[in-house]
Amino acid sequence: MSSSEEKLPISEFYTVIDYVTIFKNAKWWEAIVLYESFSRSSIGFYLWEKKKEAWKRKNKFSFKTLEDWNKLKKAVDQLTPKLSPQKPVNKEETETKNPATTP
Repeated sequence: MSSSEEKLPISEFYTVIDYVTIFKNAKWWEAIVLYESFSRSSIGFYLWEKKKEAWKRKNKFSFKTLEDWNKLKKAVDQLTPKLSPQKPVNKEETETKNPATTP
């Protein structure tokens, strides 16, 4: 987490412990966030879209336990060998495309 980055657009209900930005441009922001609520830690995968100068949450997926994470990781590890190699993306394309749906 960098102090020079703008504040995460996450509800004040949650206490952000740490986060990692995966992708960010003028329109899209993806981050993985370690947060706490009701004295329980969770990790959330977030995607926000900037609309009218404000970040709006588009997607959120979270898990609370290492057991949950291990189930997710096992499934992802099983599927990732089936991915096609990623093609290079032009900078202009990243300004408008949703990173969650870009092949």
